[in-house]
Amino acid sequence: MATTYHRHGRLPETGNKYQLEVSILKDIATITIDTTGSSLFKRGYRVAKGPAPLKENFAAALVLLTNWHNNMPFYDPTTGSGTIAIEAAMIARNMAPGRTRDFAFSGFSFMDPKLLDQERERAEAAITNPDLIMIGGDINQDMIDIARVNAQNAGVLHDIQFKQLAVKDFKTDLEDGVIIANPPYGQRLQDADAAAKIAKEMGAVYGPLTTWSKYILSGDANFERYYGHKATKRRKLYNGAIKVDLYQYWGHRSRH
Repeated sequence: MATTYHRHGRLPETGNKYQLEVSILKDIATITIDTTGSSLFKRGYRVAKGPAPLKENFAAALVLLTNWHNNMPFYDPTTGSGTIAIEAAMIARNMAPGRTRDFAFSGFSFMDPKLLDQERERAEAAITNPDLIMIGGDINQDMIDIARVNAQNAGVLHDIQFKQLAVKDFKTDLEDGVIIANPPYGQRLQDADAAAKIAKEMGAVYGPLTTWSKYILSGDANFERYYGHKATKRRKLYNGAIKVDLYQYWGHRSRH
């Protein structure tokens, strides 16, 4: 049988892409087709990010580990590219993660595009619009600008007040709020003294906020000592390959 080759030795790749993955365990080979494309943690809204950002699904998990509800004030003091605040707003508004991103299966020839359109429409119809009190602060104005772009892409910019604000300068008359923070530590901040200073500032500012609950992620084993208070509870997590603790300081709510 005659075979025609491209003059460079191979035919051009055209048509839909079907990416196959092969895993081998002992004498068994498993072949799967990738229906996702880029990793599922990528929601599709984050076009810019800072150093060592949290994955979107990890940020969402942090929110779900707290006692925060959409009728409570929310504050992320080290917001960076805004991921924690954005994921919290999406949860509060019942926004399906990844509703605006593309998936590999949408290009499959046997995939009915109407099905995906219907699911997107169903997801949009399920979105709610509660009144939210949310603040995302960061000492770096460049990061605040990035956070606003990402929040705009996620459709929650009007829900979050992003502002340049140092940890030590936070003041509020609100009660029964929740703070979720991912302050610099370890690989995110090589200067150990600077990391300790941030922890001390957090302890000094957040300690008097007795009705607020605080959830602070840190890979520093000395965090509680710098913060000045022993956590109500610690939960061990892994931020990628980095072992971290979620230090939980539970508030005493003023209302029931």
